[in-house]
Formats: sequence, structure tokens, C-alpha cells
Amino acid sequence: MPIAFEGVSYSYADPARQEKRKSRVKRRREAGVIENPPSLEHGKPAWGADPDAVWALRDITFALDDGEFLGIAGHTGSGKSTLIQHMNGLVHPTRGRVLLDGQDLADKRAAQACRGKVGLVFQYPEYQLFAATVREDVAFGPRNLGLPADEVDRRVEAALESVRLDIVELGDKSPFELSGGQQRRVAFAGVLAMEPRILVLDEPVAGLDPVAREEFLDLIAQLHAGGLTVVMVSHSMDDLARLSDRVLVLNEGRQFAFGSPTEVFAHGDELRAIGLDVPAPQKLACELREAGVNLPQKLYNTQALATDLAAAFNPQAETDAGKGGSVRSGEAKAAQLLSEAAPDGTARPAGGRSERHHA
Repeated sequence: MPIAFEGVSYSYADPARQEKRKSRVKRRREAGVIENPPSLEHGKPAWGADPDAVWALRDITFALDDGEFLGIAGHTGSGKSTLIQHMNGLVHPTRGRVLLDGQDLADKRAAQACRGKVGLVFQYPEYQLFAATVREDVAFGPRNLGLPADEVDRRVEAALESVRLDIVELGDKSPFELSGGQQRRVAFAGVLAMEPRILVLDEPVAGLDPVAREEFLDLIAQLHAGGLTVVMVSHSMDDLARLSDRVLVLNEGRQFAFGSPTEVFAHGDELRAIGLDVPAPQKLACELREAGVNLPQKLYNTQALATDLAAAFNPQAETDAGKGGSVRSGEAKAAQLLSEAAPDGTARPAGGRSERHHA
């Protein structure tokens, strides 16, 4: 397994709290009271023993398998970005260990070596573009590795091809002349040119229009299918359910849930209690069951829900299909229900009876 978190906790000192503490310590010293400084643990402040400590992560334990697609979900401030920065040694745990191929990333040599294995793409990576041309921007990382010119060129061409950008058409253009979606692809290519084994993505489709968003998600899925291990932070439960092999849910820095999408999204009430939700088709399926529609208990995407609704509304369709017929008419009816829910938020599952849903 390429990455393992073993009891990882991470804390830092809040500057505002530190200033208040300094004032408090000064007053107490003037009164003749001496306070002990924070203790040291592994050569760095053990902020957990300090009243100024803010714990961003607490006791995180999981392992990422080779070739896996791991989705990470959590409310804003739950620790998602802090967690993924541990994956390539940008930050180190206050307690616990992060292992890459069995090597502790607290070791400087291991941390440096992992930078070529783990590609980290921050949110809005296009803000980091700087070179005069697309070609030069993508080449920056490989050049810094000291690679021969022909190898740099090969990597640049392969990376741009991977993100579906034509090097002949766009290679010599300024990245700032491109659309927002194209700029993000250039930034993405710059990471792929380092040829990482593991791709870590922080909200990779944030801010994109619907078409660019779907194209980018399809690109990520193809890269994963090509052998890359992928870690993706997302606020979209639908995207995580569709793409992930397993999902890790964080809440206030703690590991709230970890398992397959089916396992995690079966707990809708618990997820809603921490400000998250289940994928929209799953939510609608639950509400339709409550309305009396006979639907199996499973994780739904839109197509699967349409198929099962077809059978629920037209049981004869399955029999006809078994005799060489088709369920398309039933699916069309189901799709119409999904897309033409009444404007007031009601769906009519049977006999014209209305049930409100909030999908």
C-alpha cells in the first residue's frame, strides 16, 4: 500500500491565541509567576500541551492501496486540505506517522523522494501559472529535476496529450490567453509532467462551468483507469460516489467514516448531522421508498435509479425484456419523472398521488 496514516494528529498555534497568551504571561511574570514553555516532542513544539494549540487533525488512521481512487469529504474546516498536505511531506504530523512505500515522511530524504511520486494539485491551480508559454510552464518541473532536454520535451508532450491539449496549437501560446478550463488543464499537465504515481487533487473542478466540469472529471477518471492512484477532495457527494473506490469523511479533524461509497452513503442521517448529504439520486431513492415505491436498497446513480424506477412503474417491462423486449419505455417514463418533478418540488410515484421531495 503506497500511503498509510498511523494515528496522525496535527496541531498548530493560533496567532491570535499566542498574542493573548504572551500578554497573559507578561502580566503573570510581572506578578512573580513563571509559566513553563511548551514541551518538545520529536524536536518540535507539542502544541497539544499548549493552550494556544489548534488541532487540525486528530488520530487519523487509514491506508491507501495501489491503483485506488480515494474520495475525501468533509465540511469546510474539517481538515481535508491539511490531511492531503501530509501525503507529500509538505507538513509533518505532530503525533503519529505518515508512510509512503513503508518510509516515514518525517525523514527528510524520504520526504524529498516522495515529491516525485506524489503530485499535489491545489484548488484553483491556474493561479500558479507564470511562464510565457504553455510549453515552458509544463516544462518547469521536469527541468528542475535536471533531466535531458529530449526527456523534458517528451514529458511535456505526453502531459499535454493526457489533458487533451494540442501542443502544436497551444504550446507556444501564453497560458493567460486560454480559457479558464484550458488554464487548469495546463496547470494539471505541469504536475503530470513529473510522472507521479499518486495524484492528489484538492477540489479539482471548483469554479468550472458545467461542461468543463464534466470534461475534467472524465479526464480524472481516465487517468485513474490508466493506472494512477488518485486521491480527490470534493464537496460533491455525487462525484465521490461515482468515481471513488472508497470514501474518507472528516469531521472537525476526526475520521468520521471510511469505507466504500455504498457503506458510507448508507448513513444519510449521520452525514446530514455534520452538514453533509448523500448523492442526489440516493436521496431521491430514499424519499421515493418512503412514498411507497418499491426500490432496492443500494447506492444509486441517475442511470441505475432510472432503470429501477422503470421496473417499479412498469413491472411488465422486466418480463417483456426477458422475452427479448425492451425496458426503454419504462426508463423514459422514469427519466421523465426525474426531470419533470412538479415545480413545487413534488413527484408523483403512483396513481397521481403526490409526495414532496427535496432533492
